[in-house]
Amino acid sequence: MERMWSPWRSAYIDTFKGKAAKGKRKMKQSLFTEAWKSRADDRNLIVWRGKHCFVIMNRYPYNSGHLMVVPYRQTDDFQELTPEEFGEVMITVQRAIRALNATMHPHGFNFGANLGRVSGAGVDEHIHFHLVPRWNGDTNFMPVLADTKVISEDLRKTLKILQKAFREQPGRD
Repeated sequence: MERMWSPWRSAYIDTFKGKAAKGKRKMKQSLFTEAWKSRADDRNLIVWRGKHCFVIMNRYPYNSGHLMVVPYRQTDDFQELTPEEFGEVMITVQRAIRALNATMHPHGFNFGANLGRVSGAGVDEHIHFHLVPRWNGDTNFMPVLADTKVISEDLRKTLKILQKAFREQPGRD
């Protein structure tokens, strides 16, 4: 990759930084907030509910079993998570990994969050953490040639399997 030195762009970039930092905007209720408030867990693909966060399947998964761990409290700022929220999110990610290992046997995982629209967050008004199971060779010709990912398992079937795996983990609520 080529690099071009352009220090004159800093003034331009700084004008946008200043605009982003000015006051919090009033956020609309996110699709995650709507999902957990509706209590229609199967319809909304909610796998599990904790005290401070819940697990929901991604409706547009990168791979079978793609989960998201979402705090109930809607915030777009990672630094606003309380220690209790952050702690339960991380414990829930461990729980999700155990459930995915027990049911889908992946070879590894991608785990992370896109913080802000510019970083790729599709739902930037409500922080959430992605957990994507991965298997050796899970990238085939479709993403390479057709920019299309083939998900070979039905979301509802995966939902039922993962809900059961979460329920069966003893003493971790």
